[in-house]
Amino acid sequence: MRWLLNTLIYAGVGSVVATVLASMAGYALAKYSFAGRGFVFAIILRSVLIPSMTLALPLFLMMSAVGLTNTYWSVLLPGLVSPFGVYLSLIYASASVPNELLEAARLDGVGEFRIYTTIVWRLMLPAEVTVLLFQFVAIWNNYFLPLIMLNDEQLFPITVGLTVDRFLGIPGAFISTILLLIGCVFLQRYWRAGLGMGSVK
Repeated sequence: MRWLLNTLIYAGVGSVVATVLASMAGYALAKYSFAGRGFVFAIILRSVLIPSMTLALPLFLMMSAVGLTNTYWSVLLPGLVSPFGVYLSLIYASASVPNELLEAARLDGVGEFRIYTTIVWRLMLPAEVTVLLFQFVAIWNNYFLPLIMLNDEQLFPITVGLTVDRFLGIPGAFISTILLLIGCVFLQRYWRAGLGMGSVK
C-alpha cells in the first residue's frame, strides 16, 4: 500500500501539473507572437523525439548535484514536464480555439489570464485529458528513473517495489492495471470534439 500511495503521488501530482503547464505553453505558442517562438517550438519538437530513458542518467547527475536524490522530488520533478503534451496542446489550440472568440473577449475587457481560465481551458479539455492520461500512464509505468534515483524502499513506486518483493508481483501488477483501466474509463467521457463549434457564428 505504501508503494501504491507513492505511485499515486508521483503520477497524480506529476500528470496534473504537467497538463496545466503543457496547456498554457501550447496555447501561448499557438496564439501569441513573441521573439524566439520558432526556436522554442523547435526545442519542444526535438524533445519529443528523445527517448525518456536516455535522460535518466543526466537527470540523476542533476539531482545528485543539488542533493535531491533519494527524495520524492527526484521522481516528481521530471514528471512535471511533458514536451509531447506541449506539442499536442499547441496543435489542438491552433485548430480549436477561434481567434475571433479571443478578440471578442478582449473587446469586452477580459484579461488574458481570465480568457485562458474561463474560455481556452474548456475548449482545450479533450487535449488536456489526453495529455493527463498519457502523462499519468507514463509516470505510473516509469521504472528506470525511480530505480536509479531511489534507494529507500519507503519511497519506491509500485513498479520498483514489485521487483523487490516478488511474492507480490502478480497481485500487485493486477491491482496496478485495474487502477489504470478505471482511470481510462472515467476520463473517456471528456473526449468530446467541437466544443467551440458555433461560438463565433
